[in-house]
Amino acid sequence: MKIVVLAGGYSPEREVSLSSGAMITNAFIKNGHEVYLLDSYLGVADGETVCFKSLKDGTDLSWEIGKKVPELDRLSEGRKGEGFIGNRVIEICSKADVVFLALHGGAGENGQIQAVFDAYGISYTGTSYEGCLKAMDKPMAKLLMKASGIPTPDWRLYTKGEPLEPFTFPCVVKPCGCGSSVGITMVDKEEQWEQALDSAFAYENRILAEVKIIGREFSVGILGERALPPIEIIPKAGFYDYENKYQAGMTEEICPARLTEKEEEAMGVMALKVHHALGLGHYSRVDFLMEEDGSLYCLEANTLPGMTPYSLLPQEAKAAGISYYELCEDIARHGKGVLS
Repeated sequence: MKIVVLAGGYSPEREVSLSSGAMITNAFIKNGHEVYLLDSYLGVADGETVCFKSLKDGTDLSWEIGKKVPELDRLSEGRKGEGFIGNRVIEICSKADVVFLALHGGAGENGQIQAVFDAYGISYTGTSYEGCLKAMDKPMAKLLMKASGIPTPDWRLYTKGEPLEPFTFPCVVKPCGCGSSVGITMVDKEEQWEQALDSAFAYENRILAEVKIIGREFSVGILGERALPPIEIIPKAGFYDYENKYQAGMTEEICPARLTEKEEEAMGVMALKVHHALGLGHYSRVDFLMEEDGSLYCLEANTLPGMTPYSLLPQEAKAAGISYYELCEDIARHGKGVLS
């Protein structure tokens, strides 16, 4: 197949996306495909030759994720393109059999890119624009989960410029549409409230405060109609924030998780229920907290899970006997418009 791996974008998760994109590109080259890694926001200059890479070109792409969320202010300098789509992106993606979406956050995960590709008849991996919109908008996702009987921590929505009365404590404050724990603060007492609001509002004008659940943290990947083995996430310090997610040695990740057969089955059933309630595509990843008494709470679902060296979905797939190369291949072959 001829595959475009679309990464980068204008999002706080840009470096995570580029790391995912580099690994995915290497995997597809090793699988014998023709591959082009494309930045969805920066695009390609007019007149520049677009060369799809193959085995003869080698597989040496990589991208290092910094400790802090990247600054985006200077990214637009000298850039061509309209809105969130870079110069020649549609042209190049139209030449591919499928576009593997390695984007995280922003227009790549909230349904905007998917809607544009639908309009142009471009085949892509993952979830449709409707499912992306529902999953990425945290208040909407929580309302849909609640309507489907899926436990999720109680919450309150806040909009910048409106009255911001404190929520119950302890709580978690987060932007409504960011991933990778960007802009999240654990608020244990009222003195931390204002700073938490500032941190979240720095990314979006709508934020969420939800009850802080004390317990073990898990994630469950979905591939097709199959729940992959759960992974338990144990940060060595603090919570599972941006640095702990993407810096080596910061978090212990146990897969398969140390759960009873009954607990693992219940978590898999609930993950599939979340996946269906939000109308997600061929794959996703669903995040949970488990209290000491075994009560489960769903935090959110990810429509484009990370594929970096430290990402959870590839670890879960490996525990199920699926290699990174096989995982990429499976996702690509089930892209929208590929098998239909």
